[in-house]
Amino acid sequence: MTAEGSDSDLLLEQHLDEVRKLMAGCLAETPLHSALAECKNLFGTGKMLRSRLALRVGPAAGVPYSTVLRAAAAVELIHAASLLHDDVIDGGFLRRGAPAFWVDRGIPAAILLGDLLLFKALELVSPIENGRLLPVIIKLTGEVCEAESEQELITRGKLADWETCVTTARRKTGALFAFAAYACGGGDAELNAALQEAGYVVGTAYQLADDILDANGDTQTAGKTLGRDEAREKTTAARVYLPKNVNPVRTIHDMLDKARSGLAPWPQVRQAWDTYVRKDLRPSLDSILELVKT
Repeated sequence: MTAEGSDSDLLLEQHLDEVRKLMAGCLAETPLHSALAECKNLFGTGKMLRSRLALRVGPAAGVPYSTVLRAAAAVELIHAASLLHDDVIDGGFLRRGAPAFWVDRGIPAAILLGDLLLFKALELVSPIENGRLLPVIIKLTGEVCEAESEQELITRGKLADWETCVTTARRKTGALFAFAAYACGGGDAELNAALQEAGYVVGTAYQLADDILDANGDTQTAGKTLGRDEAREKTTAARVYLPKNVNPVRTIHDMLDKARSGLAPWPQVRQAWDTYVRKDLRPSLDSILELVKT
């Protein structure tokens, strides 16, 4: 690693700390601060891949740091809220190597805190660039909720094809990656659209890998409860009949190549995107797929 690369990675870690502080600060302003002071597993202990995307790509597109910081914290708050709710719904006892929040604090607490985090995220985004990102985060968060609801109320227990699973993954997980990427486009409508699509694609790839992990991985090694998709008959990429021409692992890697192709008109942005994929996303995907192998 070059000295320049080392400095860049160090700066990224410092910025991630700022994201964590901003997330925690959202609750510091509420009466819940003292009650949640010991919940070290609540914020910023995961991979923070959505934040990393924004923090890598935003500066390359000339987006103000304040915009990137607030967008990153907001998307991580929404992701945290979704995990709080998912663990309750799926009966997941383990999250990031520790007891899930609902196990320690109860189901009502997990649901209510998740709701609060969603609205705190909207508060963070609201003042950015005169509210430009607010309708985008509302729409894309709505896609997450829609996909989760569809998976629970319509497709659960039913056979589905590969394309349906890919579409669900795109909305369920791709949407928040899409917001993190969109926020990096500033006022350039074409760049916004290209980044949003790239975010959708890599988020879809990540969810497909996670689906495979849930079906084939080891709970203790993964640090979270696995096997709940099959137990609850959820339709995922690991539980469908695959066409002969579809190799899930190959498809996941192909998606990473597809995501960058739309950024060709913006070489500096694509270079930052490539750095994100090489240093942050691909290692995470490889670690998931390695857990499946072992």
